[in-house]
Amino acid sequence: MLIVASVASNSSGSSSGRGARAVRLRALIDRHFDFVWRSARRLGLSPADADDAAQDVFIVLARRLDEVEQQRERSFLFGTLLRTVATRRRSSGRRREELAADVELEPSAALDPNVALDPEALSELAGVRPLLEALLDALPEAQRAVFILYELEELELAEIAELLDIPSGTVASRLRTARAAFEAAAQRLRAREGSSVRLVPSKPRR
Repeated sequence: MLIVASVASNSSGSSSGRGARAVRLRALIDRHFDFVWRSARRLGLSPADADDAAQDVFIVLARRLDEVEQQRERSFLFGTLLRTVATRRRSSGRRREELAADVELEPSAALDPNVALDPEALSELAGVRPLLEALLDALPEAQRAVFILYELEELELAEIAELLDIPSGTVASRLRTARAAFEAAAQRLRAREGSSVRLVPSKPRR
């Protein structure tokens, strides 16, 4: 892969050191590329833009590989992705802003903690994908990241806390707010579009 070749050719140090960095980078790409690409899509990018964003994220990783602690790579990748996606979406024009305003995302009463949005049901909104993306867009970045990691990636709260380097209590608070706001907007969207998005009991989480 081009990124692996780049880190090998641009790294200083001995040939053995460059080789070790290339091996580490290759392993991280193999392990985390799908997660980064999928997260980019769920953060609202098109497939083509998700490809570019994932490439950008791993280029940043290649440049800063020596600064990234072992076992903290996934957190670094996701944080880099959030910044990359935010930059790309700021340049996407006013249409997304208009859709986000149309969604009128506002927090509602807290949801039952034993009820969660069904990720499969969310796909039923594919016909109005721009509105779904706008709905996610309307969430503040910190809440959107937690919502996606919990509801769509199905990570545990403790995993998200470690990934984002924030306390578990902060994760739980952001998730409650995000879910309530998302569902309030989804209900309005269901009423307008006739969508069958539904709430289902959360899967047991350990």
